[in-house]
Amino acid sequence: MQAEQLKELVVEALDDLKAVNTVTLDVTGLTDVMDYLVIASGTSNRHVKSLADNVCLEAKKQGQRALGVEGEDAGEWVLVDFGDVVVHVMLPATRDFYDLERLWSEPPGSRGD
Repeated sequence: MQAEQLKELVVEALDDLKAVNTVTLDVTGLTDVMDYLVIASGTSNRHVKSLADNVCLEAKKQGQRALGVEGEDAGEWVLVDFGDVVVHVMLPATRDFYDLERLWSEPPGSRGD
């Protein structure tokens, strides 16, 4: 499965369980590690975990397995790594604090690095 198809599958899996404010970022110009970053919010710890689980389940149905899943225990921020596509599902307060959309939207060096 191509990265574009996997990204679409991830977004559909998140939408199926009513993820909040799903954003997809094409980061091919910023890193060689991944092509897409998908960020979504859940309304509770349980919702965050369920969203991440559904992403893994739907991907598995299509023969795609996550390389790693982190953060399921706490449920404030769950990362699902598919290699070319990395998914972050967070509580809104956690998402606001880390502001990954801004971080991954700025070209290297634009923050004075």
